[in-house]
Amino acid sequence: MLRTIASLVLAASSASPILAVAGAKIDASLLPDTTYTVKVEKVIDSRHILVDMDNGTSTTLAAGRPTVDFSRVRDGDSLKLSTSKGTVLVFLDLTK
Repeated sequence: MLRTIASLVLAASSASPILAVAGAKIDASLLPDTTYTVKVEKVIDSRHILVDMDNGTSTTLAAGRPTVDFSRVRDGDSLKLSTSKGTVLVFLDLTK
């Protein structure tokens, strides 16, 4: 019985770092430059959005060009966007 409890505690403690990553917020500058499909968690302002990535992490993205404007984006929208150096160069709202 004691051995079973010890095994369960060991398994739970080794799984906790994996579970912590799932809800983690990462620095946008660490994202590889590519295209992502994301869900908007919150529109901060017309130049910044907080998004949930496909892998369960979240990050705040900034507009990378003067033509990128998030004012028509709503919380909960799905976006396909291209990033460079952690900023959004272009996006398409998949919700509309």
